[in-house]
Amino acid sequence: MTTTQFSILDIARAQVLEEGVGLTQEQALEVLGLPDDALEPLLELAHEVRMRWCGPEVEVEGIISLKTGGCPEDCHFCSQSGLFDSPVRSAWLDVPSLVEAAKQTAKTGATEFCIVAAVRGPNERLMAQVAAGIAAIKDEVDINIACSLGMLTPEQVEQLAAMGVHRYNHNLETARSHFPNVVTTHTWEERWETLRLVREAGMEVCCGGILGMGETVEQRAEFAAQLAALTPDEVPLNFLNPRPGTPFGDLEPLDARDALRAVAAFRLALPRTVLRFAGGREITLGDLGARQGLLGGINAVIVGNYLTTLGRPAESDIDLLGELQMPIKALNETI
Repeated sequence: MTTTQFSILDIARAQVLEEGVGLTQEQALEVLGLPDDALEPLLELAHEVRMRWCGPEVEVEGIISLKTGGCPEDCHFCSQSGLFDSPVRSAWLDVPSLVEAAKQTAKTGATEFCIVAAVRGPNERLMAQVAAGIAAIKDEVDINIACSLGMLTPEQVEQLAAMGVHRYNHNLETARSHFPNVVTTHTWEERWETLRLVREAGMEVCCGGILGMGETVEQRAEFAAQLAALTPDEVPLNFLNPRPGTPFGDLEPLDARDALRAVAAFRLALPRTVLRFAGGREITLGDLGARQGLLGGINAVIVGNYLTTLGRPAESDIDLLGELQMPIKALNETI
């Protein structure tokens, strides 16, 4: 390790660990460029930052798709787009199934249940079904409810807040400079506007993206800085799991070491944010990498399956957290 490599870790220790000030875009790029022999001390530092500014608890979340497939947008990573020849077909989930999924999620110790729909934005039918689902869940399950329903109007934001949605997920997906290579049917700025409305309405903002979609290392650093400027309450980190039939279906999964460097860099850029392991970690990192990530800045996980891909069994993640002596965040601490 060279003097320069030691320098960025020393800077990060003083700036982020001691002062709580996140890395700049230029500093994040230096971290992302560290060699493999610097990975272990980098992950150790990111873990120290997480413990110092977020604490030892891990937030656990389950997700369910209310409307799957048939989306009119062309997000190149997503098999739910109706524009691609993928095996996913449009389907709706009924309210009793939502309630049952929330119950099963709560049994794992999760404090967060996210209702997701594959749409550009919700129409009246979807908003009505979300309202019915949330009311039914609240009657039977003690759990926080989040939603991810695409781009919203100001009126829809107010409706969701009135329903008791405590956190809204809308991912920027990637760096602003790379976004036109990922999506062409809407803009990065349109997504940002929804996030602004959500914040103004008093809901928590959940915003992350997917790494490994052909972006450069420089664009990963750009993305980390853009998320830091947004100051989200939560950042879900996904890693591309190439889906058959999509434009990104032939991309290679991100190298595990690059993925772990990114985990650490995002933690150092966002020292106080909930940083959540999300989709693709199984294929990108495997069991060992998941353990390293949890000891390298991650402080939240999605358990069970994702929207169109299989995850690890929820019990495996819960057992790993127990083995690492990481307590699951209690419900009353997340409200």
